[in-house]
Amino acid sequence: MRVIPLVPALILFMSGASAAQDWVEYASRADLFTVNFPGQPKVQDITYRTEYGITIPGRVHSYEDGPNRYAVTVIDYADVQKIHAERVKDCKGYPDTCGNPWVAELRGAMDFATWSFIKRDAKVTYFAYGNSDRIEGRRIQLTNADRSRTFVAIHMHQNRLYIFEATVPANAPPPGRSEEPVLAAQFLP
Repeated sequence: MRVIPLVPALILFMSGASAAQDWVEYASRADLFTVNFPGQPKVQDITYRTEYGITIPGRVHSYEDGPNRYAVTVIDYADVQKIHAERVKDCKGYPDTCGNPWVAELRGAMDFATWSFIKRDAKVTYFAYGNSDRIEGRRIQLTNADRSRTFVAIHMHQNRLYIFEATVPANAPPPGRSEEPVLAAQFLP
């Protein structure tokens, strides 16, 4: 069994206020990942509106501890080809209006999700391509209007969009301190 780490140590971490807590290893068989949370997360089914205007299912696995917020959002892109094909099935317009953009939908999913963070009322302090064990992604760090900081890693794997997000207060330790426990994730087979 090959396990693929998704989040580098400096992306998602806990603050000093949560340091005394025992973290739990949480596995989502439905969404094919394992992650450490500071406590048992709640799971909520959601719908997600994509860049090309279709609605697809997803789940948010989240945990809040005072000002510290941790979440893993998983969006299922498995049926986008079928959904787009159905949308244009009876189209009789010009070919450009009847095209099936499912490939662009899949290839642009990470960038569309990234844009949702960049356009927030926050200062982008870091933005880069990320590659965790050959799984391509994006990494973003934001300083929010209230001076809290948000750390994000976005990856696409097996037609699932994974958004790992942690928000900590302004006075939390800086990311990457080795003595701080991390919220780390791995794919399940």
